[in-house]
Amino acid sequence: MILTCAIIDDEPLAISLLESYVNKTPFLRLAGKYNSAINALPVLSKEPVDLLLLDIQMPELNGMEFSRILEADTRIIFTTAFSQYALDSYKVNALDYLLKPISYPDFLKSANKALQWYELLRNNISAQDTTATPPSPTPAPEKKEIESIFIKTEYKLMQIELRKILYIEGLKDYVKIFVEDEPRPILSLMSMKNLEDMLPASRFIRVHRSFIVQPEKIKVIERNRIVFGKEYIPISDNYKQKFMEFLASRSLLP
Repeated sequence: MILTCAIIDDEPLAISLLESYVNKTPFLRLAGKYNSAINALPVLSKEPVDLLLLDIQMPELNGMEFSRILEADTRIIFTTAFSQYALDSYKVNALDYLLKPISYPDFLKSANKALQWYELLRNNISAQDTTATPPSPTPAPEKKEIESIFIKTEYKLMQIELRKILYIEGLKDYVKIFVEDEPRPILSLMSMKNLEDMLPASRFIRVHRSFIVQPEKIKVIERNRIVFGKEYIPISDNYKQKFMEFLASRSLLP
């Protein structure tokens, strides 16, 4: 079995060392190396790797934050000079934690953990395939409008009731979903287009390149902006006509 891997570190010497370790490990193949999590994000979101060698202290987006929005199937080995992050690394389901300077024997031990994890996963899938019996055909159920969606966030799937969504903000390669009674938005690595396709058009409307709102939750519109508490959502010209048609269908004003 060959595992694809990537390196993210803001230190060129650390990248060179890890690259040399990967190249002499027969079951690893280097798919990419990046000097920041920001640079790696658009590539790894489209082409995930099996194993990620990830530094923690980096500018803009640190390794711990990046790990929470990464594809859940990717196994992570943190590589850092700071031991205080060890406990946090296991909270995000990291496979291992290597302290710099990293020796090749320590690296190989961690890489073997990843290999064993994927071999176990493959064996489990094979066992399920051989024991499963094909289900008998049943008539297709009548299509109903969905009431909730599952979103991948922080290494888990979270079910979100559509009726509780206030609005959604798109930020490059991930989205922030603002939900009633949640103190913080739910962050997920996916595009606005993919999420928009999941949502029923009868309940959600796009008002800006970066915003989707649930009209039933709108209470105030002020100066071409939708007000949610202290947040103001702009209504752009490209989406204004459709939104005004919605308002006209609900308004008693001439």
